[in-house]
Amino acid sequence: MSIGNISRDEAVTRSAGLSLHSYQTTVDLRGATDPERSTFDVQCTITLDARIESTTIDFLDGAVHQVAVNGKPQQVDYDGARFAVALTPGRNVVEVQAEARYSRSGQGMHRFVDPIDGQTYLYTQYEPADARRVFPNFEQPDLKAAHHITVLAPAGWQVRSNQPLATPAPEPLDDGGERHRFGPTPPLSTFITCIVAGPWHEVSDSWDSGDGLQIPLGVLCRQSLVPHLDHERILQVTKQGLGFFHEHFQYPYPWGKYDQIFVPEYNLGAMENPGLVTFTEHYLFRSAATRAQYQGRANTILHEMAHMWFGDLVTPQWWDDLWLKESFAEFMGAHVSQQATEFTDAWVAFAGRRKAWAYNQDQLPTTHPIVADIPDVEAAKQNFDGITYAKGAAVLKQLVAHVGVEDFFAGSRAYFKAHAFGAARLAHLLEALQEASGRDLEQWSERWLQTAGPDTLTPVVECADGRITRLGIRQVSLDARTGEHVGRPHTLAVGLYRREGERLVRSQLIDVELDGREVTWLEGAVGLDQPDLVVVNDGDLTYAKTELDERSLATVRESLGSLEDPLTRALVWAALWNQTRDARLRVDDFVQIVLTHATREPDVATLATQLSCATVAINRYLPQPKRAELARTFGEGLWQALQEAEAGSDAQLALARAVAEIAVRVPELAERVQGLLDGSQLPQGLEVGSELRWSLATALAALGRWQEPELDAELARDPGKDGITARMAALAARPDPQVKAQTWQQLHQPGALSNDHMDAMIAGLTTAGQEELVEPVSADYFDGLLQVWRSHSIELAQRLVGGLFPSDAGAAQRAQEWLTAHPEAPGALRRLVLEGADAAQRAQRAQQFNA
Repeated sequence: MSIGNISRDEAVTRSAGLSLHSYQTTVDLRGATDPERSTFDVQCTITLDARIESTTIDFLDGAVHQVAVNGKPQQVDYDGARFAVALTPGRNVVEVQAEARYSRSGQGMHRFVDPIDGQTYLYTQYEPADARRVFPNFEQPDLKAAHHITVLAPAGWQVRSNQPLATPAPEPLDDGGERHRFGPTPPLSTFITCIVAGPWHEVSDSWDSGDGLQIPLGVLCRQSLVPHLDHERILQVTKQGLGFFHEHFQYPYPWGKYDQIFVPEYNLGAMENPGLVTFTEHYLFRSAATRAQYQGRANTILHEMAHMWFGDLVTPQWWDDLWLKESFAEFMGAHVSQQATEFTDAWVAFAGRRKAWAYNQDQLPTTHPIVADIPDVEAAKQNFDGITYAKGAAVLKQLVAHVGVEDFFAGSRAYFKAHAFGAARLAHLLEALQEASGRDLEQWSERWLQTAGPDTLTPVVECADGRITRLGIRQVSLDARTGEHVGRPHTLAVGLYRREGERLVRSQLIDVELDGREVTWLEGAVGLDQPDLVVVNDGDLTYAKTELDERSLATVRESLGSLEDPLTRALVWAALWNQTRDARLRVDDFVQIVLTHATREPDVATLATQLSCATVAINRYLPQPKRAELARTFGEGLWQALQEAEAGSDAQLALARAVAEIAVRVPELAERVQGLLDGSQLPQGLEVGSELRWSLATALAALGRWQEPELDAELARDPGKDGITARMAALAARPDPQVKAQTWQQLHQPGALSNDHMDAMIAGLTTAGQEELVEPVSADYFDGLLQVWRSHSIELAQRLVGGLFPSDAGAAQRAQEWLTAHPEAPGALRRLVLEGADAAQRAQRAQQFNA
């Protein structure tokens, strides 16, 4: 792998010696429709002031043909990742002629050919350090400059960049192509510049602030996806978000236009390129979608919009402060959804799903503080994780509870004004928030942002004669890296619930300030009626794992579904899931609670999350001999719930998806799965669209019921990109040793698969219930790790290393042996192996507990 790792020390040296003024970049995409052309030409002129005699310029996996500085040619010394240039003190103009590669990994300039109509589409994706795959540059966030971007493209193509065209229309070229010259950007980091090109479909609109600001809006997608582009919904959320940020940030939207484009084979949910936000096409729903899916899309739209200020206007100086943009955007996605859109329950999905991601990541041996130590861009790429996003957002929610929402926004406004179009660090933000709130946040920052691991909060309930004699919160607060006591402060509430007939009703809500003591006693609770359920962190104001006492656990087994508030239910579900993962609640108990209560859960985000958790628990945390029986019980329960679900409801769709997911290992469901596909056992109101059809087809393939002819017929019904990808997953899921061997071989051929196709084949190969079939072909997994890392881009190598980690009982031990034997292995690779080993060890502990 040629990654050309860039170190923080190298970046600091360049920042000290250079000041950038502008990039003038011309990218020639006129040959993009020729499948034989794997490269494109790039010309780049960089204007800078130098305080050093030489430096290096980043350019990855291309060819550098000519370099000139101040009009004088220099010898090209290029190692595949960077080349050196000699400079003179003061102003320098560096001119580079180079050749870059089209990508299939979603990095750099990704090229996609639509199987429906043969049209070619291009888009760029750079974060954290892949702009250097497209044009020569200084690939670090603090070296901002104005970007003058020109694209040469086939005639008639839609071409977009961060700014509008500098001319009324594209300029014709002699060969029939067109030149698109875009206006200069305000100072931008390289990783948030962007180009898209192709025959995109566009819907135009505009947003008016009401006080003189008008922003052109665009929504774009591939031509073959136009029937699925629900632009009215997308634009509605967009306008609601722009209105909220305009009012509360009080800094006018600074990027001129606001385009949003949905692109194929995307590695992320979205990317905040100012003026041209890119989204995965999975947000364009080709068949029935639940309200939770629309809420998730709205959250992402608002997340990326928040970046126009947090991350684009003010950018972290280096990736240590990645949280300065991602945590804030994650928080804003939920906060603005709740405040400005129809999705007033956005924090429910956050509590149940996003925070679970954070808790999982924060308990790995590779956990890190929110403000992480990021020595290089390889490490930065792996820190786009549950800590940086979801934990950071949860801690910000705690900060808002601590300082107040008005002071939080006041501090944000001061931060924008002080650092607009520049780069900042943690200290700059804390200074603004402290001044706005009047609170000293230094200790808060040390305990919350600079330590690792979650606190665990457990209620201590002592009662006599039906009354509380003592009620306390036990707090375990450790730094996961050192094991030392931290004592994180928490502002939260404790809910006390009692049974009233068939309902659980909250009788008391007690505000609590925890200061790190082992047990904090709630004096005001003495003498209150004995509660049937105690919910620590009711309202979800803080970030901490919470546990249920024995009486509360018995209560939720019987009555969880009778809790009225969906956020409280989500918090109880989160506690149950954490106790299951921690081998403190048996898998069969958890699955039974899911069948009893989750199948009737009115909040579809919570419903879908718990159905997925139950499947994961069966597949990972139950001993192998017990899995088939509990999977069968769970599958039968889901089928019954599906028959009882309201016709056409979100719950009905979520249950049908869960049936398909568990059916891969339940032969008794095969006939019913077939009946969903052919309509013979189709519940009234259930829409079996393309996504659900492929899930059901994959289940039949995994059960050995469908082979290539049936899957080919299904592809004829859905011949586009998603159908092709889904068929690959289904083919790899067939329970045939030869299929598994062939799939393994294909996955390890460099350049053979795109990012999406690799994901699909990994998913099919590792289908639940087929572990014994995969073990023989994965026997050389550890022997081949270094070769995988060398021969694939980091994006694809991470998929292979993480997705194919063995699931057998000895995997953790072999991983530790490999780590001991290869101390020289790249840090990012070692991190993936460490995380795989930890997941295997957690599974072993749970399996022993459930034996």
